[in-house]
Amino acid sequence: MPGLAAFHTDEHDLLLGTLDQQRTVLHLAAYGLTDAQARTPAVAPSPLGVGGLIKHVAQVERTWMDVVLGRERSAGAEDAYAASFTMRDDETLAELLADARAAGAETDRVVRGIDDLDQPVPVPRGVPWYPRDLDAWSVRWVLLHLATETARHAGHADVIREAIDGATAFPLMAAAEGWPETPWMQPWTPA
Repeated sequence: MPGLAAFHTDEHDLLLGTLDQQRTVLHLAAYGLTDAQARTPAVAPSPLGVGGLIKHVAQVERTWMDVVLGRERSAGAEDAYAASFTMRDDETLAELLADARAAGAETDRVVRGIDDLDQPVPVPRGVPWYPRDLDAWSVRWVLLHLATETARHAGHADVIREAIDGATAFPLMAAAEGWPETPWMQPWTPA
């Protein structure tokens, strides 16, 4: 159930499980949407749509794994960042969700390959919102940051989704997971 992250005593499992739970909540905002609805920027004047948020979070996760591993960023990374907020007409929601799952699987592989979550991760220079007085974060901090960033965008996606068709998180979760109807919870159904 994505309503709560699973409890684990292993720190890798706990942090990766929390991040995965937030990814799942973000992806649930897209449950039952058409490609056109996933592109819809439902809260004017914002251009953000559910599909663009899913695409952006996957791109952010990949960027952080590049930083953790010390991989060079590709040419045009700044353009890719700006473009990551928009679901293009030639992209499908299914493709974006598959790409997001692939990004999450890479994060899982990378982090599970690091024994010490205190391993330093250099603070990239030249990014205005990063601290100038800090040389490195830890892998643990990166995972907490990714969970926070994903949760922030899951909240954005919830608001956009509700504006599209009135669907909210728990009825969507109930529909996606096949929960039975109760007096206080009815799974979402298309209008």
